[in-house]
This record gives sequence, structure tokens and C-alpha cells, in this order.
Amino acid sequence: MTDNGLLEAPQGTLLETISGHLDKLRASERKVADVILADPASAIDFNMAGLAEAAGVSEPTVMRFCSAIGFDGFRAFKIALAQAVAIGIPVASSALGRGDDTSTVVDKVFTHTISSIDRARRHLDLDALRAATELIIGASSLLFVGFGASGIIAQDAQQKFPLFGVPCDAPADYHQQFIAASMSTPSTVTVAISNTAGTHETVRVAQAAHDAGGKVIALTGDDGPLSALADVELRIATFEDTAFYTPTVSRLAGLVVVDVLATSVLLARPQSHVDRVGRMKAALAQMRSEP
Repeated sequence: MTDNGLLEAPQGTLLETISGHLDKLRASERKVADVILADPASAIDFNMAGLAEAAGVSEPTVMRFCSAIGFDGFRAFKIALAQAVAIGIPVASSALGRGDDTSTVVDKVFTHTISSIDRARRHLDLDALRAATELIIGASSLLFVGFGASGIIAQDAQQKFPLFGVPCDAPADYHQQFIAASMSTPSTVTVAISNTAGTHETVRVAQAAHDAGGKVIALTGDDGPLSALADVELRIATFEDTAFYTPTVSRLAGLVVVDVLATSVLLARPQSHVDRVGRMKAALAQMRSEP
């Protein structure tokens, strides 16, 4: 809360802010929030009287709700709501259920994924991205490590070695990861991937790389033991949870961030390297078209 009793400014969208502060609202104000979160697209069409009627509260309560989440009037809130709907509905509205038909599943999974990818984009620390790019530019080799869904990201990253411009390895076996990390030199960069930042094996491998004098870039979705070992941490913020029906969107966001990182490194390389990659791409396209 701020000194005047308003909620602190959000880092995410308006809908994220409302969802995250429901327990801070008065009971009557929460009724307004519930109406908005249940169908934010329809809520855009309400005037103040219509929203008050839908929530079963008075118009002054609607005004208090707007003030409680940091707006000086209903009009300013409506503009922010329209912007929030344009970039994705809250996760609660896209939760999957056993009774959902195919059309609903398609809509909810795509909505959940698009909203999460956009959230990762908006929260990505550009200074950390630049620092990670600089570490890789100065590296003699890259080691990508991760397990489960994070292991998929590591394998995909290894396939982008032409863009990174240095030898890349992504062993799937834990022992091989540990051996490679233990053999790190000061010019070796290990990219350790764990959405929880607490996967035991990944933390052990990152610790081995750190102890051997190598550099560590951590791709995480939360604060954890891996964060403390990282020279640079790239936090990938998504709407991730462990619900039975929830898609693993952290994996998709991680793939996109690796693409961003690889492209950033490529663009920072000398033009001669960019030209070599271009020639490789052309030759690959020709090879694929040959009978």
C-alpha cells in the first residue's frame, strides 16, 4: 500500500494487479473485481451504473474500487481495462476443466500461452540480457543444462550453435553434465535452466561450473538456489503452475528467450560471422530442396 491507502503501482497488467490484490479489497469492492475478472471483455462495455448493477453494489463503491487499485476516476480505469484485455485475460479465466469441449480447450490453451509469452516479454530484464550476451561473446564454449521441460530448452539451444558462434554442448545425462561443468575454464559459460531455480541436479551442475572458475547464466522463473550461483540471471516470468491441466508455458517462453539471446549474440558478432551464417542457411535451404 502507498501512504494514501492505494495499491502500489503494478509491474504487470491491470488484470494481474486485480487478481493479485483481491485479498486487499473490501468485500463490496471485491464484488466489482469478481465481475471484471469473470468476463473482462464484457466489462469494457459497462458504464459506471452498469458495472455497479452487475456487481450488486453502489456507484460510489465502483469509484472506491477504482481508487483502491490506483486510478483517479472510472474513465481512466476503463482505458486501462481495454489495454489489459488487448494483451490477455487473467489466468483464472482461462483455467481448464474436465467439462470443457474441444473449442474451449483450444481457446483457453492459446489464450493462456499468448498471455504468458507476453508477460515474459514485458518482464524480461534488458540489462541482464545485454550482460548475458556479453558473457557469451567472450566465451570459448557454451554448456546448456536442464532437466525435464528445461532439458528441452537446453537441447534446442544447442541446435543454435551457428548463431552463438562457439562450440555448444547440451548433454542429457546428469553425469555428463556434471563432468563437462567440472572441466570449465574461465572462458566457459554454462547456461543453467530451471523454472523453479531449485532443481537439485541443475544446481549441482551450476555449482560445479562456478567452482571450476566458469561463468554461469541462469534461466529461471523464480528466485532459488540457482539464482545465487549465477553471474547473470535471466528471469522468465510466466503464468506457470503445477495444476493437472495447465500447459507448461515456461518451456515455450524459455525457447523464445533463447532465440532472443542467440539472435542478440549473432548481431553482436563481426559481419564476417553473420555472412557465414547466411551462407550456411542458403546451403541448407538448397540441400533440403534437392531430391
